[in-house]
Amino acid sequence: MISIRQAEQIHHTRIESFGGSHGTRDKAALASALARPFHTFGSNDLYATTLEKAASLIESILINHPFIDGNKRTGYVLLRLYLLKNDLDIFTTQQEKYTFVINIASGNSSFEEIVT
Repeated sequence: MISIRQAEQIHHTRIESFGGSHGTRDKAALASALARPFHTFGSNDLYATTLEKAASLIESILINHPFIDGNKRTGYVLLRLYLLKNDLDIFTTQQEKYTFVINIASGNSSFEEIVT
């Protein structure tokens, strides 16, 4: 699981690299987004697969907007880090990655579409 501190550091580096406003707007929303992939009901994972966990992470960051700025950039990096930690990655063009993130942020992708 990615800690709040780690997520805020990643956000800080994205803002330093690409510009924008620093800061966390809502720590509770950030904590919720980071915890969502690991929620359970009873003793069953709500998001059983690595891809479902990754999808719930990026969707929560992009929809909850925990940061003042840079939510899409930070959410994408958190997604990639989680995938890489689990020996997975995204192999597609920059344009397709951009479209993927924009569609999530604008609510045009269902959870199932994010997973696939």
